[in-house]
Amino acid sequence: MILENGGVCSPKGFKAAGAATGIKAGNSGLDMALIVSDVMCSAAAVYTQNKVCGAPITVTRRNIADGRAQAVICNSGNANTCAPGGIELAEKVCEMTGDALNLKAEDIVVASTGVIGQKLNIEPFEKGIPMLADMLSAENGQKAAQAIMTTDTVPKSIAVEFQISGVTCTIGAIAKGSGMINPNMATMLSFITTDTAITSEMLQKALSEDIKTSYNQICVDGDTSTNDTVAVLANGLAGNPVIDGEGEDFDAFCEALNQVTVHIARCLARDGEGATKLIECNVEGAPDDRTAQIISKSVIASDLLKAAVFGADANWGRVLCAIGYAQGDFSADNIDVSMSSRAGSVLVCAGSRHNLYSEEEASRILSEEEIVIDVNMNQGSGKATAWGCDLTYDYVRINGDYRS
Repeated sequence: MILENGGVCSPKGFKAAGAATGIKAGNSGLDMALIVSDVMCSAAAVYTQNKVCGAPITVTRRNIADGRAQAVICNSGNANTCAPGGIELAEKVCEMTGDALNLKAEDIVVASTGVIGQKLNIEPFEKGIPMLADMLSAENGQKAAQAIMTTDTVPKSIAVEFQISGVTCTIGAIAKGSGMINPNMATMLSFITTDTAITSEMLQKALSEDIKTSYNQICVDGDTSTNDTVAVLANGLAGNPVIDGEGEDFDAFCEALNQVTVHIARCLARDGEGATKLIECNVEGAPDDRTAQIISKSVIASDLLKAAVFGADANWGRVLCAIGYAQGDFSADNIDVSMSSRAGSVLVCAGSRHNLYSEEEASRILSEEEIVIDVNMNQGSGKATAWGCDLTYDYVRINGDYRS
């Protein structure tokens, strides 16, 4: 069950805060977030596969290598990537956060997002961390969601309740990401909290598998950020029997986790820089699920298709083109494509050939804010979904003056 106004503070024992510390140009709004659990948590994370990665990722990898963490500190406005003294600063931020919370520095997840290649100064953290520690509250999850935003136009959060062995558990999440979005995890950040009792090994297993059908299936612009991080903290305060292996309880947890991450993935795609439309591509009839994942993401990542959707042009040839250059062993000889929205549905391609349809009707369908492209490969049982957005004039405008 999705909780109204849910977020990272919805699970038992989590508090959060957001503050303005002056990192963003012109002191423009909240730019530092803190999430803390009342007790030590099992921890798991996945990171960008970009060879150029942010200093906070190096420090966080080391800090949670033991599968433990109790807090997350994150700033926006500066990515602390390819910046002088970046690792030392990230380490110092963990020390300062630990001091403010009476925790070890090694039990802190640290993250940054924003401009790459600019020095990040320690002064905002000296000012902000004590403020955040004083402001911690179970009511401040939304402020934390706002504080990690960069070019996002809206904060992104969700929480769901579910049952494990008759015990009510909760998973909450916040995320940021609007541009430079093409996750390839094994500037997108997501922090997930849960009161579920689960070992760090099983938490990592759940997260690593989940991202294959959620975060890794979104694309705004084809650029994989240097700072992509998804971190999960599980404090066990729900009181369920500890999940330490596969089975019904683990399956229930994975199902709830996927409900959270798919919701966030859609929000991230919908809020792409300059976007006016969400694009969802459903692929079925592929040789296997992995091939379907590759095909669906290839479609929503196509700049030509994204531009066509912006113009409400049912140019199905661009769908087939994107399918054709997707990696994998499959046939492109018998593909059906339909496009739909709340305004209706139209079959635009049958058997990899033009299907007679009304261009006027198709344009009306593609003028809605959420567009669905259904692809049937007609050669197997594999299926998958991916999410993207249209490509607009505003994307170029936003990225033409990103640093100014």
